[in-house]
Amino acid sequence: MDLEKSIMSLADARGVSGDETNAAELALSMLKGYTDDCFIKNGNVIGHLGCKGAKPHILLDAHIDQIGFTVTHITDDGFLKIAGCGGIDRRLLLAQQVTVLGSKQLVESKLLDGVICAIPPHLETDESKVPEMEDICVDVGLTKSRAEEMIFLGDKIVFSSQCEKLQGDRITGAALDDRCGVAAILRALELVKDKALQCELSVMFSTQEEVGERGAKIGAFDIEPDIAIAVDVSFALTSDDSELKCGKMGGGCMIGFSPVLDRELSQRLKAVAEKNDLPYQIEVMSGTTGTNADRFSVNKSGVKSVTLSIPLKYMHTPVEVISISDVENTAQLIAAYITEVVS
Repeated sequence: MDLEKSIMSLADARGVSGDETNAAELALSMLKGYTDDCFIKNGNVIGHLGCKGAKPHILLDAHIDQIGFTVTHITDDGFLKIAGCGGIDRRLLLAQQVTVLGSKQLVESKLLDGVICAIPPHLETDESKVPEMEDICVDVGLTKSRAEEMIFLGDKIVFSSQCEKLQGDRITGAALDDRCGVAAILRALELVKDKALQCELSVMFSTQEEVGERGAKIGAFDIEPDIAIAVDVSFALTSDDSELKCGKMGGGCMIGFSPVLDRELSQRLKAVAEKNDLPYQIEVMSGTTGTNADRFSVNKSGVKSVTLSIPLKYMHTPVEVISISDVENTAQLIAAYITEVVS
């Protein structure tokens, strides 16, 4: 498995919350390399491996959706009014290039590109003002009638940002949250594919995490795992933040400790990392985690849950940054745990 290529392919696939088909189908095609028992159900990509009926039943999860926008109105001048789909930082929106994932595509199957409108600083009376979402428009260069032929209300929009390599082993792009988590799980499956697992193993690439962990809720209810590992991203240290709040890029997987997580499971993963000489970091959260683990922990009568997070800079922007080594070390930790775990 070419981990770098897999991460970049997944991150460049389109998949705004609620409309993840393109990304989900790509992830499903990759998952088929490890199990024939895989499918898409209610938006979630599901796969089953290991020893069916064995205990414990472990669920590996990473969400497949990305933040984006929804078209809410087309003005008389042909501009698109939009609403955020997931956690959008309005400070960075002006003058961004975007792609409209229209229900009707242009001739030759080209997607429709646009730009988020911005007043030139020479004409701006208050440069410090952060625009409200209702004041933001997308310019696609079309008249209203032409725009209505190509775009339906409710169509999704994403940042026009392709993954690029930086120095060393770092990658930048949009949707690395959480396609790098998907890649980490696939890499873990690669590491254990020739081993006889003593547990039942399910994989889920879940829908709609960015709008309330909705796919995780229905998926866990259906799968009924004993243990759930939510593989996501968390904040990597930047020059303007605190080491108390962030992990370090290149420092390995961030193992979560939180009131809503199973402390014994967190400690077990820490011990596995130490036994296998894998770098790791501790992420302490004082309440809920903001990840799918929050849903898993209260599924039915409760599921032992933990978070494994990949350090990521500039979350929910078109220029998220990760280190490939952190993805690899996360995969190594998952693989070590599921091969060593006993009922």
